[in-house]
Amino acid sequence: MQKQEEIVVGLDIGTTKICAVVGEVLQNEISIIGIGAHPSKGLKKGVVVDIESTVNSIKKAVEEAELMAGCEIRDVYIGVAGSHISGFNSHGIIAIKSSEVLQQDIDRVIEAARAVAIPTDREIIHVLPQGYAVDNQKGIQNPVGMTGVRLEADVHIVTGAVTSVRNIVKCANRAGLDVKDIVLESIASGEAVLTNEEKALGAALIDLGGGTTDLAVFYDNNIKHTFVLPLGGNNLTNDIAIGLASPTAGAEIIKKKYGTCIARNINKEEIIEVPGLGGRQPRKLSRQILGEILEPRMEEIFVLIKKELNRVNIGAAIPSGIVITGGTSLINDSVEFAESIFESPVRSGSPIGISGLKDVVNNPIYATGVGLVLYGYKNEPYESFEVSDANFLKKTLNRMKMWFKEIL
Repeated sequence: MQKQEEIVVGLDIGTTKICAVVGEVLQNEISIIGIGAHPSKGLKKGVVVDIESTVNSIKKAVEEAELMAGCEIRDVYIGVAGSHISGFNSHGIIAIKSSEVLQQDIDRVIEAARAVAIPTDREIIHVLPQGYAVDNQKGIQNPVGMTGVRLEADVHIVTGAVTSVRNIVKCANRAGLDVKDIVLESIASGEAVLTNEEKALGAALIDLGGGTTDLAVFYDNNIKHTFVLPLGGNNLTNDIAIGLASPTAGAEIIKKKYGTCIARNINKEEIIEVPGLGGRQPRKLSRQILGEILEPRMEEIFVLIKKELNRVNIGAAIPSGIVITGGTSLINDSVEFAESIFESPVRSGSPIGISGLKDVVNNPIYATGVGLVLYGYKNEPYESFEVSDANFLKKTLNRMKMWFKEIL
């Protein structure tokens, strides 16, 4: 049995699947030693709509991971997504009390940057540093020890609906788990699939999930922008079910097996079998019809993401191009199609920088789960979250302070 302090567990609570990934902490890396996955029942577009179903799905995924890893899982890092997530940039300025910048000054300028009006129904999930300036000298990553009289900080703040975040944590608690941290799924995925060079030069990560499509822009090793689009693979499945008059389960199978983003790439003579509704006999249809159904929806998703990048004028910050990951990115021709929309280099992203069962998790569907493990390995917080704790927000702030101290 592995000791609890030797393992890090990521729990990806997605709209279509719940995945638990167990990583063992080695000297200089993380070794994946266990994986458990179970269909997600109880979420819609990343938000819990049925607590009991979600709890049961979590338990089954965790039990499977425990059996494979040979350990007991108690603490987990949870990924959060959904249309309720929003991010924005903020700026803070303080006077440096002594002749040089101290850690206390870093803490104060971060507090000043996060001192913005946030509705009472929203919760801060992340406060991510983008850079510092000392007396107008910009582009500083670690100002500790520098001489100056004024310190400025740019941060990216990610917030989510209090009820949605707490319901996710409540489901984990009822499944017998302690939540060590909550992490935006696109940030976790970035930990797993982006190279250090891509994070430094600038890259956009698009995580194509079942209920949502998540965007995270990395530049100079920091998060510059985040965005959640409430469209994903389930919309494609629904389009197929309606367009081909097929049961939803059958439409999902057809999407995974025959789906493609570019209808013109399909041989007109290629035929697929479509299951009938209500016990009707299966029908044979041209696969090109399937492509004509999927292509407009994929175009809509990519065009909306492109509009978001243009809205914040951040295209120049992604010279490394775009990385797409998540289960929906496995649809045929998705990379080629994305390149035609974004007019930028695009590649598919699978987890890297791990050992152990790396061949098993070498798939975009495990990007978030593995990323949560890597995130937890790099950012160990003070304490666990409990929904019943009245000081939930205070714990969030303490967690952020610890995160800043560890990266500086």
